[in-house]
Order: sequence, then C-alpha cells, then structure tokens
Amino acid sequence: MPAPAPAPVAAEAAPRRRPHRAWSVAAVTFLTIIGAAGFASLPGLLIDPLHAEFHWSRGTIGFAVSVNLALYGLTAPFAAALMDRFGIRRVVAVALTVIAVGAGLTVFMTAAWQLVLLWGVLVGLGSGSMALAFAATVTGRWFTARRGLVTGILTAAGASGQLVFLPVLSWIVDRHDWRPAAVTVALAALAVVPLVWLLLRDHPADVGVAPYGAEAFVPKPPPQRGAARRAVRALASAALPRSRHRAGGGTSAGPFWLLAGTFAICGATTNGLVKTHFVPAAHDHGMPMTAAASLLAVIGVFDIAGTIASGWFTDRFDTRRLLAVYYGLRGLSLMFLPLLLSDTVHPPMVFFIVFYGLDWVATVPPTIALCREHYGEDGAIVFGWVLAAHQVGAALIAFLGGLARDAFGTYNPVWYASGALCALAALMALVIRVRRTGAAQGQPAPA
Repeated sequence: MPAPAPAPVAAEAAPRRRPHRAWSVAAVTFLTIIGAAGFASLPGLLIDPLHAEFHWSRGTIGFAVSVNLALYGLTAPFAAALMDRFGIRRVVAVALTVIAVGAGLTVFMTAAWQLVLLWGVLVGLGSGSMALAFAATVTGRWFTARRGLVTGILTAAGASGQLVFLPVLSWIVDRHDWRPAAVTVALAALAVVPLVWLLLRDHPADVGVAPYGAEAFVPKPPPQRGAARRAVRALASAALPRSRHRAGGGTSAGPFWLLAGTFAICGATTNGLVKTHFVPAAHDHGMPMTAAASLLAVIGVFDIAGTIASGWFTDRFDTRRLLAVYYGLRGLSLMFLPLLLSDTVHPPMVFFIVFYGLDWVATVPPTIALCREHYGEDGAIVFGWVLAAHQVGAALIAFLGGLARDAFGTYNPVWYASGALCALAALMALVIRVRRTGAAQGQPAPA
C-alpha cells in the first residue's frame, strides 16, 4: 500500500524554516533607530565647545537640551496615534527628515534662541516621533510571542547607535570643531529614510501573514482618525481617577502615575544626567573629551546586553520586582560616581561603566509590558505618555544639572540627588499592582 505521507510533510516543513517576516521588519526598525541615534549622542559633546565659542552659560545650553528632551517625550504619544492614522512608514520618514533639517541648520546659528529653536524644537519634535513608542508600535503589531525579547532588542538599538556615533562624533568635535559633527548627524538621519520607505511595512496584513506567534491571521484595522483626540483620550482613561481601563475595567489611576513617576526618574538619571553631563563632568576632572565619550560608548555596549537580557527576564519574571532591582542598583552606582571621576580611566571607573551600562535602559521592556498589561490596545499610546514623563524628568535634570555646575562649580550634588531619586523609584515600582487576567506576564491583557 503506498505511503504518501512523507511528501506532504516535506512540503509543509520547508516554509517553516524561513524566518517570519516580522523579524525582517524588526531588523529594519533596529537599523532605523541606529541611524537616528546620532541626535542623542551629540548634546553632551556640544556643551563645552558652545560655551567656549559663544560664551553661553551651561544653564542656557542645558535649557536647549531640556527643550529637546521634553518635546522628545511629549511628541511620543501623538506619534503613536499618528502611526495608527497614517502608517509607521510615513511618520518615521517625515520624522527623520525633520531631525536632519534641525541638526543641519545649527551650523549657521549665532544666537542662543536659534539653538533652542533648531536643536530644541525641531530635533525634539522629529526625535519624539522616533521615540520608543515606535519600537512599542512595531512590536505590538508584528509580534504576539517574544514581545519582551524584541522590545529589549529594539530598545538596545539606541545604545548601538550611541556605540557607533559617540567615538566618531567626539573625534570630529576634537579635531574639526562641532559643526562637522552636526552635519554628520543630519546626514545619518537622511541616510536611513530610503531604508524606511522601501523595506518597512505597517502591518502583517500588508504582506499577507499573521503576527509572529499568532494562531490566526489578523486583518489590518482601518486608519484611526482623530490621532490627537485618541492620544488625549488614552491619557484621560489611564490617568484620571475612577476611569475604566480598556484592558478590562478597574477604577484606579494608580498604575499610570506610578509608571510615569518611575520613568521620569529613569529619564532624569540617564538621558538628562549621564548622557548630557557625564562628558563635561569628566572633563572637569581633566579627562580628555574623547576618553570620556568613549566611556559613554562602552556604556552602550553593555546596555545592549543588559536590555536584551531585561526583555528575556520580562517574559518570565515579575516586572515590578525587575524595575525595583534596576532602579536600586542604578542609584547605588550613581552615589559612588563622584568618588571615581579623575583625569584617567582606571579600573574602578571601568567597573562603574560596565555596571551602569547593564542597567542603562533595562527599565524599558518591563515598563512597556506593564503598560500593555493594564491598558491593552491603548498600551503603546499610554506608554507614549509614560515616555513623555521620562523625557520631562530628563529635561529637568539636563537644565538643573547645568545650573548646578554654574552655581557650585561641580556636578557632585546632582549625582547624589539622582541616586536618592533612584531609591524612591525602586519603592514606587513595588507598589504597582499586577494584572494577570487572561494574559501571561509580559503579554497584553485582552482589550
């Protein structure tokens, strides 16, 4: 009797060996975030050159950076809603172009208000549309399984870009002034626009596949009109007392404010403090700018490992406890930093860089997971608002750090205050309640 079974099995097995299209979309997203990362690498390198050339105070320069950081965050929830309305590809391509224009025009500036307008407003608006809400939207649409891991990988893309750009930009600033460095950032942002337009796709249905890990095909939803209205409505639903969460009811607004508060401290102790002020603080102790920038790049190396590991942990462990551990360890490391700064790179400083780097944005995957857990289909937009709090915290410390340096002649008070804030964030994380209705930890609750 013939045995026809082997041929159909072989025919079915061959397509399964192909990587799912979601992984190629994730790869394009990763490369896009790397290409746009130059804007985040440059501000800390500009403080001393702009102070020397234009005699602007560090507080004034810090204010321009704070506007950039604040708009980066405040744009994110609206960008997530715009991606639902116009598509990921269009929004990201426009955002990259705005970043390039803002960074490129800074070479012609002669007054501080122009720095605020170009680097603060234009680059801030463009980079806000390239914020982590971009990664959250891609992950939410294209992946059902492995969301924590993919979120960690895409979050690490920013650190990878930092690794690529920081040594190059610091060398350019040191050898050729700051203007060629600004042009480099503009060209890098423009270079990835064709990549986005040709290879990025908005939804799995566009290429006729189901999301990775899904059991059934998911039709592409119609464009969501009223992007601004939807972003504000998601904020009101998440933040106002006695509002009902879309993820399945409930009357407490506590999770949103706790997530926003912890993430504000996260931004204050990373982008606002270390990314903006570490290089000038190390330079105050006699360390060459290129050496200090290289240390920041090394933070990026270990951040990749730490963030991907955090995504893996997020799929398996209590996200609240993960956040508490991350914030507690970060605060401890910042308390020791003033004792380690010197004119040379020595082993204790290298240990700090490794330790701090592993924790740099490890908070992102569990924070996104908690937003999905509590707010379901609006999770990416709510995360955009939580990210806005992150950037407001970063903006405050970027500004206050410059003022503290002008007032005290040292950054030490800022390091100690930031370490104490991290201890507060660890306690806040433990208070966040956990929802597990119909979803595993790290997976979205049913909408």
